[in-house]
Amino acid sequence: MRKWIYIVGLFLCVLGGLIAGRMLNKPQQDQAHRVLYYVDPMHPSYKSSKPGIAPDCGMDLVPVYADSAANSIASNNLPGSEIASAVQQLYGIRLAKAETQAQHQSLRLFGRVSPEDTRVFRVDFGADGYVKETHDDAVGTHVMKDQHLASVYSPDFLAVAGGYLAANERTPGAPNNAKDNATAGTGPQNSASVLARADRLRNLGMSDTQIDEMTQNKKLPEDVYIVSPVDGFILTRTISPGMRVERQTVLYSVGDLSKVWIEAEVFGRDSQSIHPGTSVSVTFPDSNQAVHASIVGILPDVDPVTHAFKVRLEAENPGFKLRPGMFVNVDLPVSLPAGISVPADAVLDSGLEKRVFVQTSDNHFEPRMVETGWQVGDRVQIVNGLKDGDMVVSSGTFLVDSESRLHSDARQPGSAAMPHSNDAMEHRMN
Repeated sequence: MRKWIYIVGLFLCVLGGLIAGRMLNKPQQDQAHRVLYYVDPMHPSYKSSKPGIAPDCGMDLVPVYADSAANSIASNNLPGSEIASAVQQLYGIRLAKAETQAQHQSLRLFGRVSPEDTRVFRVDFGADGYVKETHDDAVGTHVMKDQHLASVYSPDFLAVAGGYLAANERTPGAPNNAKDNATAGTGPQNSASVLARADRLRNLGMSDTQIDEMTQNKKLPEDVYIVSPVDGFILTRTISPGMRVERQTVLYSVGDLSKVWIEAEVFGRDSQSIHPGTSVSVTFPDSNQAVHASIVGILPDVDPVTHAFKVRLEAENPGFKLRPGMFVNVDLPVSLPAGISVPADAVLDSGLEKRVFVQTSDNHFEPRMVETGWQVGDRVQIVNGLKDGDMVVSSGTFLVDSESRLHSDARQPGSAAMPHSNDAMEHRMN
């Protein structure tokens, strides 16, 4: 009987100890898992003592627990962040290798066609008069050299034209062509007089064609013919029938478009790869037609808004397919020296510093400051900060940077850590 009383008493003592131990341990567990505060998952510097909505992005505030904060601090002694493989796949985080390679590719620029300054000719009138008629002189019309464009009456020509005819008749054996009069050995004084009067007629606005015509028929012209100086297109026109013209009035500008300029914008990092004389391909945006052009040089002025340089190209224009004002695509071949390069999306540029995220282990990423060099297409050179073969985050860099900042905030002295990165990212998705 005493033996059973002893056994029952021992069992009750053990049971009481277990109950007492659980009662004493429960407050400690509740205390360890209590909420310290709530944070904005996108901006961890924002903290709140109660749950709610983040004021800037509208996301739910994330609770920070005492036990998770302690575990996070213990597991994040290394810089950077740790992201599980499943979370990386979920958020589209991709890696790329930093490789040493020379760049041989094409740089796509957008260019605009313009006439060459040296092939644009101004047609003006050097006397007072009025326009009697015009002929096929609309802007954009293709005209030929010496084509008759307009007729202008001006009494200022009569005296000079009369003096030219008189001097031409006094020259023995005077040839029909006014230019030949100046070089013929028949009376130097008379020849000089003929040349001087012919130059005065040209200065007033009479063409060589009309001077030769007047020399042949020996008659004073009633009107002065305005003719095209070259084969080309009429670019501007300020004349109309019945209009009064004043001395030095510009009537037309005619452009020879057999060769044209193409001006394209490049930025400072790309201008170092441009060299005069380089052959480039120019294509039309709405077709597969292509023409060849060569780089003339980089213009000295810079766009005050975009800070871009202008590179000028010269192109042959058979069939006049390139018209002033037309936009075209310019494919510029680029060859740069070998160097370590990564995808351009891998580099985060804050304006003060540039950094990439390097994979140091399977799920751990470390921020690293870098210096960049040339950028061609989607590749950027890393001058300092990486070595050949380093694996960097090339897609989803912003998300990795966000997680790194969360952990960085957690490691600040006197502050509790953020929730584990994988939990926080999944909470943001939900």
